[in-house]
Amino acid sequence: MPGRAIAAIFFGAWFDVEYAESGELKRYRIVGPDETDAELGHISIDSPLARAALKKRVDDEFSAELPSGRYDFIIVGVCYDA
Repeated sequence: MPGRAIAAIFFGAWFDVEYAESGELKRYRIVGPDETDAELGHISIDSPLARAALKKRVDDEFSAELPSGRYDFIIVGVCYDA
């Protein structure tokens, strides 16, 4: 839609990422620290992945240092409704 801003990732956003190395797709939602639920993909705003993803938009690439190592990601979707 012309003139429509592309959504950026902020608190409450659902975002889809592609793991650059494997091509695996995952969906996450940024929530408060007391709302985290790994099975639902709800990650804390304080997590390394959420902090690295903030303000990114579709097609942006970024890296995050996770407990299992450093990963590169590509944002493939952002929305604010489930």
